[in-house]
Amino acid sequence: MPSVREITIGLLRELGLTTIFGNPGSTELPMFRDFPEDFRYVMGLQESVVLGMADGFAQGTGNAAIVNLHSSAGVGHALGNLFTAFKNQTPLVVTAGQQARSILPYEPFLFAERATEFPQPFVKWSCEPARAQDVPAAIARAYAVAMAPPYGPTFVSIPIDDWDQPGEPFASRRIHAARAPDRTAMAECAEALGKAARPALVVGAGVARDGAWDAVIALAEKHQAAVWVAPMSARCSFPENHPLFAGFLTAGREAIVAQLVGHDFVLALGGPMNLYHVEGHGPHIAEGTEVWLIGDNHVHAAWAPVGTAIVANTRQALALLLESGPAPSRTAPAPRALPPVLDGSAMTDSYVLQRLAALRAPGSVIVEEAPSARGPMHDYLPIVAKDTFYTCASGGLGHGLPAAVGMALARPGDKIIAVLGDGSSMYAIQGLHAAAQLGVAVSFIVLKNRRYEALHSFGRLFGLQTLVGTQFPELDFCALAQGHGITGRSAADAASLDVALTWSLAADGPTLVEAVID
Repeated sequence: MPSVREITIGLLRELGLTTIFGNPGSTELPMFRDFPEDFRYVMGLQESVVLGMADGFAQGTGNAAIVNLHSSAGVGHALGNLFTAFKNQTPLVVTAGQQARSILPYEPFLFAERATEFPQPFVKWSCEPARAQDVPAAIARAYAVAMAPPYGPTFVSIPIDDWDQPGEPFASRRIHAARAPDRTAMAECAEALGKAARPALVVGAGVARDGAWDAVIALAEKHQAAVWVAPMSARCSFPENHPLFAGFLTAGREAIVAQLVGHDFVLALGGPMNLYHVEGHGPHIAEGTEVWLIGDNHVHAAWAPVGTAIVANTRQALALLLESGPAPSRTAPAPRALPPVLDGSAMTDSYVLQRLAALRAPGSVIVEEAPSARGPMHDYLPIVAKDTFYTCASGGLGHGLPAAVGMALARPGDKIIAVLGDGSSMYAIQGLHAAAQLGVAVSFIVLKNRRYEALHSFGRLFGLQTLVGTQFPELDFCALAQGHGITGRSAADAASLDVALTWSLAADGPTLVEAVID
Protein backbone atom coordinates (compact mmCIF):
# COMPACT_ATOMS: atom_id res chain seq x y z
CA MET A 1 0.00 0.00 0.00
CA PRO A 2 1.22 3.55 -0.61
CA SER A 3 2.23 5.59 2.40
CA VAL A 4 0.26 8.52 3.78
CA ARG A 5 3.09 10.73 2.51
CA GLU A 6 2.85 9.38 -1.05
CA ILE A 7 -0.93 9.80 -1.11
CA THR A 8 -0.67 13.33 0.28
CA ILE A 9 2.01 14.35 -2.23
CA GLY A 10 -0.26 13.14 -5.02
CA LEU A 11 -3.14 15.16 -3.59
CA LEU A 12 -1.03 18.31 -3.30
CA ARG A 13 0.12 17.86 -6.90
CA GLU A 14 -3.51 17.52 -8.03
CA LEU A 15 -4.47 20.70 -6.15
CA GLY A 16 -1.58 22.68 -7.64
CA LEU A 17 0.15 23.00 -4.26
CA THR A 18 3.67 22.11 -5.41
CA THR A 19 5.38 25.08 -3.74
CA ILE A 20 5.66 24.55 0.02
CA PHE A 21 6.63 27.39 2.33
CA GLY A 22 8.13 26.41 5.61
CA ASN A 23 10.70 26.23 8.37
CA PRO A 24 10.70 22.60 9.47
CA GLY A 25 11.75 21.10 12.75
CA SER A 26 12.22 17.51 13.82
CA THR A 27 8.50 16.71 13.82
CA GLU A 28 8.12 17.71 10.16
CA LEU A 29 11.10 16.00 8.53
CA PRO A 30 9.41 12.68 7.60
CA MET A 31 7.12 14.62 5.27
CA PHE A 32 10.13 15.28 3.03
CA ARG A 33 11.46 11.76 2.60
CA ASP A 34 11.97 11.21 -1.17
CA PHE A 35 10.83 14.79 -1.83
CA PRO A 36 9.61 14.91 -5.46
CA GLU A 37 11.58 16.83 -8.07
CA ASP A 38 8.53 18.72 -9.36
CA PHE A 39 7.95 20.28 -5.90
CA ARG A 40 9.68 23.37 -4.54
CA TYR A 41 10.41 24.05 -0.87
CA VAL A 42 10.79 27.74 0.05
CA MET A 43 12.59 28.20 3.35
CA GLY A 44 11.97 31.17 5.61
CA LEU A 45 14.42 31.94 8.40
CA GLN A 46 11.56 32.66 10.82
CA GLU A 47 8.00 31.38 10.75
CA SER A 48 6.37 34.81 10.44
CA VAL A 49 8.43 35.23 7.25
CA VAL A 50 7.14 31.86 6.05
CA LEU A 51 3.51 32.94 6.53
CA GLY A 52 4.13 36.30 4.86
CA MET A 53 5.72 34.71 1.79
CA ALA A 54 2.90 32.20 1.49
CA ASP A 55 0.33 34.99 1.81
CA GLY A 56 1.91 36.97 -1.03
CA PHE A 57 2.22 33.85 -3.17
CA ALA A 58 -1.42 32.85 -2.65
CA GLN A 59 -2.68 36.33 -3.48
CA GLY A 60 -0.46 36.42 -6.56
CA THR A 61 -1.55 33.03 -7.91
CA GLY A 62 -5.20 33.09 -6.83
CA ASN A 63 -4.81 29.59 -5.41
CA ALA A 64 -4.23 28.50 -1.83
CA ALA A 65 -0.63 28.09 -0.68
CA ILE A 66 0.57 25.37 1.65
CA VAL A 67 2.66 26.16 4.71
CA ASN A 68 4.76 23.80 6.84
CA LEU A 69 5.48 24.89 10.44
CA HIS A 70 7.03 23.32 13.53
CA SER A 71 4.60 22.29 16.30
CA SER A 72 3.76 24.90 18.96
CA ALA A 73 6.92 27.01 18.75
CA GLY A 74 6.73 27.51 14.99
CA VAL A 75 3.00 28.15 14.96
CA GLY A 76 3.48 30.67 17.77
CA HIS A 77 6.09 32.58 15.78
CA ALA A 78 3.75 32.64 12.78
CA LEU A 79 0.59 33.82 14.53
CA GLY A 80 1.02 37.53 13.74
CA ASN A 81 1.05 36.91 10.00
CA LEU A 82 -1.60 34.21 10.34
CA PHE A 83 -3.81 36.95 11.80
CA THR A 84 -2.95 39.11 8.78
CA ALA A 85 -3.76 36.29 6.35
CA PHE A 86 -7.13 35.89 8.07
CA LYS A 87 -7.87 39.60 7.69
CA ASN A 88 -6.52 39.58 4.12
CA GLN A 89 -8.89 36.68 3.35
CA THR A 90 -5.94 34.79 1.91
CA PRO A 91 -6.46 31.05 1.31
CA LEU A 92 -3.75 29.07 3.09
CA VAL A 93 -3.42 25.46 4.21
CA VAL A 94 -1.17 25.60 7.26
CA THR A 95 0.28 22.33 8.50
CA ALA A 96 2.31 21.80 11.66
CA GLY A 97 4.12 18.80 13.03
CA GLN A 98 3.08 16.97 16.15
CA GLN A 99 5.03 14.45 18.22
CA ALA A 100 4.49 10.70 17.70
CA ARG A 101 1.09 9.46 18.79
CA SER A 102 2.54 6.79 21.08
CA ILE A 103 4.28 9.35 23.35
CA LEU A 104 1.64 12.08 23.39
CA PRO A 105 0.29 10.93 26.81
CA TYR A 106 3.67 11.84 28.34
CA GLU A 107 3.80 15.48 27.13
CA PRO A 108 6.95 14.92 25.06
CA PHE A 109 9.51 17.54 24.17
CA LEU A 110 8.39 19.81 21.28
CA PHE A 111 4.82 18.55 21.20
CA ALA A 112 1.75 20.72 20.65
CA GLU A 113 -0.79 20.72 23.46
CA ARG A 114 -4.34 21.37 22.18
CA ALA A 115 -2.80 21.94 18.78
CA THR A 116 -6.05 22.72 16.96
CA GLU A 117 -6.99 25.46 19.44
CA PHE A 118 -3.71 27.37 19.29
CA PRO A 119 -4.22 29.11 15.90
CA GLN A 120 -7.86 29.97 16.60
CA PRO A 121 -9.72 32.25 15.99
CA PHE A 122 -7.63 33.14 12.95
CA VAL A 123 -8.28 29.98 10.96
CA LYS A 124 -11.56 28.97 9.36
CA TRP A 125 -11.13 25.31 10.33
CA SER A 126 -8.56 23.27 12.25
CA CYS A 127 -8.00 19.55 12.70
CA GLU A 128 -5.64 16.90 14.04
CA PRO A 129 -6.68 13.71 12.24
CA ALA A 130 -7.84 10.83 14.42
CA ARG A 131 -5.82 8.32 12.36
CA ALA A 132 -2.79 8.55 10.12
CA GLN A 133 -4.96 7.38 7.23
CA ASP A 134 -7.14 10.49 7.66
CA VAL A 135 -4.34 12.96 6.86
CA PRO A 136 -5.05 13.26 3.10
CA ALA A 137 -8.78 13.79 3.74
CA ALA A 138 -8.01 16.44 6.35
CA ILE A 139 -5.75 18.34 3.94
CA ALA A 140 -8.35 18.06 1.17
CA ARG A 141 -11.00 19.47 3.48
CA ALA A 142 -8.64 22.22 4.65
CA TYR A 143 -8.06 23.21 1.03
CA ALA A 144 -11.78 23.23 0.22
CA VAL A 145 -12.60 25.37 3.25
CA ALA A 146 -9.72 27.78 2.55
CA MET A 147 -10.94 28.26 -1.02
CA ALA A 148 -14.61 28.77 -0.12
CA PRO A 149 -15.69 32.44 0.16
CA PRO A 150 -14.75 34.20 2.27
CA TYR A 151 -11.26 32.82 1.66
CA GLY A 152 -8.97 32.31 4.61
CA PRO A 153 -6.39 30.08 6.31
CA THR A 154 -7.02 26.61 7.69
CA PHE A 155 -4.85 24.40 9.92
CA VAL A 156 -3.92 20.70 10.14
CA SER A 157 -1.73 19.24 12.91
CA ILE A 158 0.05 16.05 11.75
CA PRO A 159 1.87 13.62 14.09
CA ILE A 160 5.41 12.78 13.02
CA ASP A 161 4.76 9.06 12.63
CA ASP A 162 1.72 9.45 10.38
CA TRP A 163 3.68 10.05 7.17
CA ASP A 164 5.20 6.55 6.92
CA GLN A 165 2.01 4.68 7.79
CA PRO A 166 0.23 2.72 5.05
CA GLY A 167 -2.58 4.77 3.57
CA GLU A 168 -5.94 4.16 2.04
CA PRO A 169 -7.04 5.20 -1.46
CA PHE A 170 -8.23 8.79 -1.55
CA ALA A 171 -9.97 10.61 -4.38
CA SER A 172 -10.28 14.38 -4.23
CA ARG A 173 -13.52 16.08 -5.16
CA ARG A 174 -14.33 19.28 -7.02
CA ILE A 175 -16.27 21.87 -5.02
CA HIS A 176 -17.76 24.98 -6.60
CA ALA A 177 -18.20 27.47 -3.77
CA ALA A 178 -18.92 30.86 -5.42
CA ARG A 179 -21.96 32.55 -3.89
CA ALA A 180 -24.41 33.86 -6.50
CA PRO A 181 -26.30 37.05 -5.61
CA ASP A 182 -29.97 37.01 -4.73
CA ARG A 183 -31.74 38.43 -7.79
CA THR A 184 -34.64 39.94 -5.88
CA ALA A 185 -32.32 41.84 -3.56
CA MET A 186 -30.17 42.91 -6.51
CA ALA A 187 -33.24 44.27 -8.29
CA GLU A 188 -34.06 46.38 -5.21
CA CYS A 189 -30.49 47.65 -5.07
CA ALA A 190 -30.51 48.52 -8.78
CA GLU A 191 -33.79 50.42 -8.38
CA ALA A 192 -32.41 52.46 -5.47
CA LEU A 193 -29.22 53.23 -7.40
CA GLY A 194 -31.21 54.30 -10.44
CA LYS A 195 -33.30 56.73 -8.37
CA ALA A 196 -30.32 58.37 -6.65
CA ALA A 197 -29.35 61.91 -7.54
CA ARG A 198 -25.76 61.80 -6.22
CA PRO A 199 -24.61 58.16 -5.91
CA ALA A 200 -21.21 57.01 -4.68
CA LEU A 201 -19.37 53.70 -4.69
CA VAL A 202 -17.03 52.61 -1.89
CA VAL A 203 -14.67 49.87 -3.05
CA GLY A 204 -12.85 47.40 -0.81
CA ALA A 205 -10.37 44.58 -1.32
CA GLY A 206 -13.09 42.10 -2.28
CA VAL A 207 -13.53 43.87 -5.61
CA ALA A 208 -9.96 42.92 -6.50
CA ARG A 209 -10.25 39.39 -5.10
CA ASP A 210 -13.38 38.77 -7.19
CA GLY A 211 -11.83 40.19 -10.37
CA ALA A 212 -14.38 43.00 -10.58
CA TRP A 213 -12.03 45.90 -11.49
CA ASP A 214 -13.49 46.43 -14.98
CA ALA A 215 -17.06 46.01 -13.76
CA VAL A 216 -16.64 48.72 -11.11
CA ILE A 217 -15.28 51.13 -13.71
CA ALA A 218 -18.23 50.37 -15.98
CA LEU A 219 -20.78 50.86 -13.18
CA ALA A 220 -19.20 54.12 -12.00
CA GLU A 221 -19.17 55.51 -15.53
CA LYS A 222 -22.72 54.35 -16.23
CA HIS A 223 -24.04 56.18 -13.16
CA GLN A 224 -21.47 59.01 -12.98
CA ALA A 225 -20.82 57.92 -9.41
CA ALA A 226 -17.93 59.12 -7.31
CA VAL A 227 -15.70 56.25 -6.20
CA TRP A 228 -14.11 56.15 -2.76
CA VAL A 229 -11.73 53.53 -1.37
CA ALA A 230 -12.89 51.80 1.81
CA PRO A 231 -10.87 52.50 4.97
CA MET A 232 -7.63 50.50 5.22
CA SER A 233 -8.40 48.57 2.03
CA ALA A 234 -5.63 46.03 1.37
CA ARG A 235 -6.03 45.98 -2.43
CA CYS A 236 -6.58 48.47 -5.25
CA SER A 237 -10.06 48.17 -6.72
CA PHE A 238 -10.35 51.27 -8.93
CA PRO A 239 -7.81 53.30 -10.96
CA GLU A 240 -6.68 56.23 -8.82
CA ASN A 241 -6.16 58.45 -11.88
CA HIS A 242 -9.76 58.06 -13.10
CA PRO A 243 -11.85 61.26 -13.25
CA LEU A 244 -14.48 59.67 -10.97
CA PHE A 245 -11.98 58.71 -8.28
CA ALA A 246 -12.86 60.68 -5.14
CA GLY A 247 -10.22 59.55 -2.64
CA PHE A 248 -9.78 57.40 0.45
CA LEU A 249 -12.17 57.11 3.36
CA THR A 250 -10.62 57.70 6.78
CA ALA A 251 -11.06 54.98 9.41
CA GLY A 252 -13.11 57.13 11.78
CA ARG A 253 -16.85 57.46 12.32
CA GLU A 254 -17.16 61.25 12.02
CA ALA A 255 -14.70 61.37 9.10
CA ILE A 256 -16.65 58.83 7.04
CA VAL A 257 -19.89 60.72 7.62
CA ALA A 258 -18.25 63.99 6.57
CA GLN A 259 -16.67 62.52 3.43
CA LEU A 260 -19.90 60.90 2.21
CA VAL A 261 -22.32 63.63 3.33
CA GLY A 262 -23.07 64.86 -0.19
CA HIS A 263 -24.28 61.50 -1.48
CA ASP A 264 -27.87 60.28 -1.18
CA PHE A 265 -26.96 56.69 -2.11
CA VAL A 266 -23.80 54.74 -1.25
CA LEU A 267 -22.99 51.27 -2.56
CA ALA A 268 -20.12 49.61 -0.66
CA LEU A 269 -18.50 46.79 -2.59
CA GLY A 270 -16.11 44.07 -1.46
CA GLY A 271 -15.29 45.10 2.07
CA PRO A 272 -16.34 46.93 5.21
CA MET A 273 -17.16 50.60 4.76
CA ASN A 274 -17.52 51.53 8.44
CA LEU A 275 -14.10 50.36 9.63
CA TYR A 276 -12.89 52.46 12.56
CA HIS A 277 -9.43 52.94 14.05
CA VAL A 278 -10.35 55.40 16.78
CA GLU A 279 -13.37 55.89 18.97
CA GLY A 280 -16.11 58.05 17.51
CA HIS A 281 -19.58 59.30 18.26
CA GLY A 282 -22.76 60.22 16.47
CA PRO A 283 -24.34 58.62 13.39
CA HIS A 284 -22.56 56.14 11.15
CA ILE A 285 -23.85 57.80 7.98
CA ALA A 286 -25.45 61.15 7.24
CA GLU A 287 -29.23 61.42 7.51
CA GLY A 288 -30.91 60.83 4.17
CA THR A 289 -28.11 58.63 2.76
CA GLU A 290 -29.22 55.14 1.73
CA VAL A 291 -26.52 52.46 2.05
CA TRP A 292 -26.22 49.05 0.38
CA LEU A 293 -23.34 46.63 0.90
CA ILE A 294 -22.26 43.75 -1.37
CA GLY A 295 -19.41 41.37 -0.55
CA ASP A 296 -18.55 37.74 0.02
CA ASN A 297 -17.89 37.99 3.77
CA HIS A 298 -20.97 37.31 5.88
CA VAL A 299 -19.15 38.54 8.99
CA HIS A 300 -18.69 42.00 7.44
CA ALA A 301 -22.38 42.00 6.56
CA ALA A 302 -23.34 41.07 10.13
CA TRP A 303 -21.39 43.76 11.98
CA ALA A 304 -21.91 46.61 9.53
CA PRO A 305 -23.70 49.34 11.54
CA VAL A 306 -25.76 50.63 8.59
CA GLY A 307 -27.05 49.47 5.25
CA THR A 308 -28.82 46.60 3.54
CA ALA A 309 -26.31 43.80 2.89
CA ILE A 310 -26.14 41.23 0.10
CA VAL A 311 -23.64 38.42 0.64
CA ALA A 312 -22.43 37.47 -2.83
CA ASN A 313 -19.57 37.42 -5.29
CA THR A 314 -18.94 41.08 -6.18
CA ARG A 315 -18.27 40.51 -9.87
CA GLN A 316 -21.48 38.54 -10.34
CA ALA A 317 -23.46 41.17 -8.47
CA LEU A 318 -22.02 43.98 -10.56
CA ALA A 319 -22.92 42.12 -13.73
CA LEU A 320 -26.58 42.21 -12.66
CA LEU A 321 -26.39 45.92 -11.84
CA LEU A 322 -24.87 46.65 -15.24
CA GLU A 323 -27.74 44.78 -16.92
CA SER A 324 -30.42 46.63 -14.96
CA GLY A 325 -31.28 49.18 -17.61
CA PRO A 326 -30.09 52.67 -18.52
CA ALA A 327 -28.96 55.08 -15.84
CA PRO A 328 -30.59 58.49 -15.50
CA SER A 329 -28.73 61.51 -16.81
CA ARG A 330 -26.44 62.91 -14.12
CA THR A 331 -23.74 65.53 -13.88
CA ALA A 332 -20.31 64.10 -13.17
CA PRO A 333 -18.96 64.93 -9.69
CA ALA A 334 -16.18 67.48 -9.41
CA PRO A 335 -12.74 65.94 -9.95
CA ARG A 336 -10.49 65.29 -6.98
CA ALA A 337 -7.95 68.02 -6.23
CA LEU A 338 -4.39 66.84 -6.89
CA PRO A 339 -1.56 67.50 -4.44
CA PRO A 340 1.19 69.99 -5.35
CA VAL A 341 4.25 68.76 -7.23
CA LEU A 342 7.28 68.61 -4.95
CA ASP A 343 10.66 70.00 -6.05
CA GLY A 344 12.93 67.77 -3.98
CA SER A 345 14.31 70.55 -1.82
CA ALA A 346 13.19 68.45 1.15
CA MET A 347 13.78 64.70 1.23
CA THR A 348 10.35 63.66 2.53
CA ASP A 349 8.41 60.42 2.18
CA SER A 350 6.07 62.26 -0.19
CA TYR A 351 8.96 63.20 -2.47
CA VAL A 352 10.37 59.67 -2.47
CA LEU A 353 6.96 58.28 -3.45
CA GLN A 354 6.51 60.97 -6.11
CA ARG A 355 9.80 59.96 -7.74
CA LEU A 356 8.97 56.26 -7.44
CA ALA A 357 5.68 56.91 -9.23
CA ALA A 358 7.51 58.76 -12.01
CA LEU A 359 10.22 56.14 -12.51
CA ARG A 360 8.38 52.84 -12.10
CA ALA A 361 6.50 51.00 -14.83
CA PRO A 362 2.73 51.49 -14.33
CA GLY A 363 2.17 47.74 -14.28
CA SER A 364 4.76 47.05 -11.59
CA VAL A 365 3.37 45.66 -8.35
CA ILE A 366 3.48 47.62 -5.09
CA VAL A 367 3.55 45.66 -1.84
CA GLU A 368 3.34 48.24 0.95
CA GLU A 369 3.99 48.31 4.67
CA ALA A 370 4.86 51.86 5.62
CA PRO A 371 2.02 52.95 7.93
CA SER A 372 3.20 56.52 8.53
CA ALA A 373 3.54 57.05 4.76
CA ARG A 374 0.10 55.75 3.82
CA GLY A 375 -1.30 59.28 3.43
CA PRO A 376 1.60 60.48 1.25
CA MET A 377 1.32 57.27 -0.77
CA HIS A 378 -2.34 58.03 -1.49
CA ASP A 379 -1.31 61.47 -2.73
CA TYR A 380 1.89 60.72 -4.63
CA LEU A 381 1.91 57.05 -5.64
CA PRO A 382 -1.36 56.43 -7.49
CA ILE A 383 -2.23 52.83 -8.35
CA VAL A 384 -3.58 52.79 -11.89
CA ALA A 385 -3.67 49.13 -12.97
CA LYS A 386 -5.55 46.16 -11.54
CA ASP A 387 -3.82 43.66 -9.28
CA THR A 388 -0.84 45.95 -8.69
CA PHE A 389 -1.26 46.89 -5.02
CA TYR A 390 -1.21 44.74 -1.90
CA THR A 391 -0.92 45.65 1.76
CA CYS A 392 -1.74 44.29 5.19
CA ALA A 393 -5.42 44.32 6.17
CA SER A 394 -4.77 43.54 9.83
CA GLY A 395 -2.61 46.53 10.79
CA GLY A 396 0.07 44.18 12.10
CA LEU A 397 3.69 44.55 11.05
CA GLY A 398 6.08 42.08 9.45
CA HIS A 399 3.92 41.10 6.47
CA GLY A 400 5.02 43.37 3.63
CA LEU A 401 8.66 42.37 3.19
CA PRO A 402 8.12 38.59 2.95
CA ALA A 403 4.81 39.04 1.08
CA ALA A 404 6.75 40.84 -1.65
CA VAL A 405 9.02 37.79 -1.97
CA GLY A 406 6.03 35.47 -2.25
CA MET A 407 4.41 37.78 -4.80
CA ALA A 408 7.57 37.71 -6.90
CA LEU A 409 7.51 33.90 -6.90
CA ALA A 410 3.88 33.95 -8.00
CA ARG A 411 4.41 36.57 -10.73
CA PRO A 412 7.97 36.10 -12.03
CA GLY A 413 7.34 38.28 -15.08
CA ASP A 414 6.46 41.37 -13.02
CA LYS A 415 8.62 43.86 -11.16
CA ILE A 416 7.72 43.80 -7.47
CA ILE A 417 8.34 46.92 -5.37
CA ALA A 418 8.20 46.62 -1.60
CA VAL A 419 7.57 50.05 -0.04
CA LEU A 420 8.51 49.63 3.62
CA GLY A 421 8.97 51.67 6.74
CA ASP A 422 12.24 51.16 8.57
CA GLY A 423 10.43 49.94 11.68
CA SER A 424 8.19 47.62 9.67
CA SER A 425 11.19 46.13 7.87
CA MET A 426 12.79 44.98 11.09
CA TYR A 427 9.85 42.73 11.95
CA ALA A 428 10.76 40.39 9.08
CA ILE A 429 14.21 41.43 7.89
CA GLN A 430 15.15 37.74 7.49
CA GLY A 431 12.96 37.76 4.38
CA LEU A 432 15.87 39.41 2.54
CA HIS A 433 17.72 36.10 2.77
CA ALA A 434 14.91 34.28 0.99
CA ALA A 435 14.88 36.96 -1.71
CA ALA A 436 18.63 36.52 -2.19
CA GLN A 437 18.46 32.73 -2.34
CA LEU A 438 15.55 32.78 -4.78
CA GLY A 439 16.93 35.62 -6.91
CA VAL A 440 13.53 37.29 -7.21
CA ALA A 441 13.15 40.70 -8.87
CA VAL A 442 12.07 42.69 -5.83
CA SER A 443 13.04 46.31 -5.22
CA PHE A 444 12.95 46.87 -1.46
CA ILE A 445 12.46 50.61 -0.85
CA VAL A 446 12.97 51.40 2.84
CA LEU A 447 11.76 54.82 4.03
CA LYS A 448 14.27 55.52 6.76
CA ASN A 449 13.00 58.14 9.21
CA ARG A 450 14.95 56.60 12.11
CA ARG A 451 11.94 56.02 14.36
CA TYR A 452 8.44 54.55 14.62
CA GLU A 453 6.83 57.53 12.97
CA ALA A 454 3.35 55.98 12.99
CA LEU A 455 3.46 55.84 16.79
CA HIS A 456 4.62 59.44 17.02
CA SER A 457 1.79 60.59 14.73
CA PHE A 458 -0.77 58.58 16.65
CA GLY A 459 0.66 59.65 20.00
CA ARG A 460 -0.09 63.26 19.20
CA LEU A 461 -3.78 62.35 19.11
CA PHE A 462 -3.44 61.54 22.81
CA GLY A 463 -1.41 64.65 23.56
CA LEU A 464 1.88 62.73 23.84
CA GLN A 465 4.79 64.81 22.57
CA THR A 466 7.49 62.33 23.59
CA LEU A 467 7.46 58.55 23.25
CA VAL A 468 10.04 56.35 24.92
CA GLY A 469 11.97 53.64 23.10
CA THR A 470 10.84 54.52 19.58
CA GLN A 471 14.06 55.98 18.12
CA PHE A 472 16.61 53.84 16.21
CA PRO A 473 19.04 56.00 14.20
CA GLU A 474 21.72 53.29 14.27
CA LEU A 475 20.02 50.97 11.77
CA ASP A 476 21.97 50.60 8.50
CA PHE A 477 19.78 48.92 5.92
CA CYS A 478 22.47 48.70 3.27
CA ALA A 479 24.59 46.73 5.73
CA LEU A 480 21.61 44.56 6.63
CA ALA A 481 20.97 43.90 2.95
CA GLN A 482 24.60 42.98 2.34
CA GLY A 483 24.54 40.64 5.32
CA HIS A 484 21.65 38.75 3.74
CA GLY A 485 23.25 38.61 0.27
CA ILE A 486 21.58 41.64 -1.37
CA THR A 487 23.18 44.81 -2.74
CA GLY A 488 21.85 48.05 -1.26
CA ARG A 489 22.27 51.75 -1.94
CA SER A 490 21.51 54.69 0.33
CA ALA A 491 20.00 57.96 -0.88
CA ALA A 492 19.74 61.12 1.20
CA ASP A 493 18.99 63.75 -1.45
CA ALA A 494 17.06 64.14 -4.68
CA ALA A 495 19.97 63.42 -7.03
CA SER A 496 21.12 60.24 -5.29
CA LEU A 497 17.51 59.09 -4.94
CA ASP A 498 16.89 59.09 -8.70
CA VAL A 499 20.13 57.23 -9.33
CA ALA A 500 19.33 54.59 -6.71
CA LEU A 501 15.71 54.10 -7.78
CA THR A 502 16.64 53.85 -11.48
CA TRP A 503 19.30 51.23 -10.64
CA SER A 504 16.96 49.20 -8.44
CA LEU A 505 13.97 49.25 -10.79
CA ALA A 506 16.14 48.08 -13.70
CA ALA A 507 17.63 45.14 -11.78
CA ASP A 508 16.49 41.60 -12.53
CA GLY A 509 17.30 40.40 -9.00
CA PRO A 510 16.67 41.66 -5.46
CA THR A 511 17.98 45.11 -4.51
CA LEU A 512 17.45 47.52 -1.63
CA VAL A 513 17.26 51.32 -1.57
CA GLU A 514 17.55 53.05 1.79
CA ALA A 515 15.80 56.41 1.34
CA VAL A 516 16.88 58.62 4.23
CA ILE A 517 14.01 61.06 4.77
CA ASP A 518 13.48 64.12 6.94
